[in-house]
Amino acid sequence: MSTTTELAELHELIGGLRRCVSSLAAKYGDSPATRRIANDAERMINDIERLDIDVEELEFSRGIKHQHTKEKIVIPDHDYSSDFWRDVNDDGGVGG
Repeated sequence: MSTTTELAELHELIGGLRRCVSSLAAKYGDSPATRRIANDAERMINDIERLDIDVEELEFSRGIKHQHTKEKIVIPDHDYSSDFWRDVNDDGGVGG
């Protein structure tokens, strides 16, 4: 079973947990017991979200390598200030 499949299953289970906690809260109202259950569920949900973030590190520790895409560099659309071009020759080294 791949890590992606396991994480998808965890997300499905978390969805079921949320529904159950909501059902219990609707049935028993706002009480210390239902708040504890809701808090425990929220902690579990946060842990799963952190696991999503850390999955690459987990796979790396098992020796699974990922193909990394090169970082894209954003080039701004606006004109550069004249100071940016101050030390550039007029010919710019093109053609000649």
